[in-house]
Amino acid sequence: MALKQKGTDAAATDTKKRRRVGFSGTDAGVEANECMKVFLVRNPDEVGSVDCTSIEPFDLNHFFGEDGKIYGYKNLKINVWISAKSFHGYADISFDETSDGGKGITDLKPVLQNIFGENLVEKEEFLHTFSKECECIRTAVTNGSAIKLDGSYESDPAVEIVRVELQGAAAFLYSRLVPLVLLLVEGSTPIDIGEHGWEMVLVVKKTTQEAVSKFELLGFAAVHNFYHYPESTRLRISQILVLPPYQGEGHGLRLLEAINYIAQSENIYDVTIEDPSDYLQYVRSSIDCLRLLTFDPIKSALSAIVSSLKETNLSKRTHSLRMVPPAELMETVRQKLKINKKQFLRCWEILIFLSLDSQEHKSMDNFRACIYDRIKGEILGSASGTNGKRLLQMVSSSNEESFAVYWTQESGDADDQTVEQQPEDLKTQEQQLNELVDNQMEEIIGVAKNVTSRGKDKLVELVAQ
Repeated sequence: MALKQKGTDAAATDTKKRRRVGFSGTDAGVEANECMKVFLVRNPDEVGSVDCTSIEPFDLNHFFGEDGKIYGYKNLKINVWISAKSFHGYADISFDETSDGGKGITDLKPVLQNIFGENLVEKEEFLHTFSKECECIRTAVTNGSAIKLDGSYESDPAVEIVRVELQGAAAFLYSRLVPLVLLLVEGSTPIDIGEHGWEMVLVVKKTTQEAVSKFELLGFAAVHNFYHYPESTRLRISQILVLPPYQGEGHGLRLLEAINYIAQSENIYDVTIEDPSDYLQYVRSSIDCLRLLTFDPIKSALSAIVSSLKETNLSKRTHSLRMVPPAELMETVRQKLKINKKQFLRCWEILIFLSLDSQEHKSMDNFRACIYDRIKGEILGSASGTNGKRLLQMVSSSNEESFAVYWTQESGDADDQTVEQQPEDLKTQEQQLNELVDNQMEEIIGVAKNVTSRGKDKLVELVAQ
């Protein structure tokens, strides 16, 4: 890690000029997101350049205290280069000068070490890592087992999917990947590699040089096998990451498909994902909907719901209409496809939408009414024990989080405090509820469009039922 104070020699020759350079008033600090850049490099010639592959961390500020700011530096720049071969890192820190402007001087070294750990080395050692093969990738792949999926990487047979237990070389490889996980996966924490049941699914690209196989890591998923009563196992995807240079090439989709294959081939109870991002949930739902499109057991129940939406007038309904599949169907889907109940219910609504004609206003209005009733029921149903109040997190059009309070009617003791809802409260609640419904519809439509583009033949068959 290099620290360079710019202009030191010039300042030493002019004491008066040096004294005039400083902070005026209280130091406002600088956000880490504004002064820190991270790059992924494949060769030593890219080190020191800002024209190489740039990594966009979800938020660097949260590594630097509560306010996410760095104090005590003039014109601070932090550039970090990470090797795509060994995943070592090198940090170059430059600034004009330091001065305590009332908030102290932030010690940058422990913060960077907290992110990058032992991976962070000095420049000379970092450059030297490019001339050495990262044995942990090759050893992990060699010790693992390849997963062959129909249609996978037909255009690039050098790309492979490999399953490895998280021990030995694979555990060492994961420890090297932790900084990228912390930077790119929001809310992530390193997994406990000493805990039993962890494994990794790797996407690697194989090359051969002088009769020696070498592997480049494109992405990975960390998966935990945990006990499900009475005598089965569930698979939980804890982390999934495709390295920035290879994003948008379908590797994340292949990782999910590989995990589904493992679950089905080994008769795992079901597959879950730990706190998936919106995009990961989008990809997951797209994959599962495509699988369900060719799953015959759902077709009769789906057809019945679609017919009801086309023929029923819900504008004058006196009770909620639920688009819930039969319980025995949910169990069949779990047994055969390993899709858990919550995920299947999400996909079920998308499949219903796909089966409707978006130009038929009656069926579309009925579909939205069902989504409205479902969300309203979830809000009111979860208000038990809160004295009729339910705090709900929402996302506004400006992507800022806000909260809404819903007042509900509950039976209880006569001594319980009651709250009378005012007309303006009811109006606000209705607006917020409709906003939630609109957001849900957008998610459904987004996945439906992706499914339509990927599975036109399957969709035609479904609609024809």
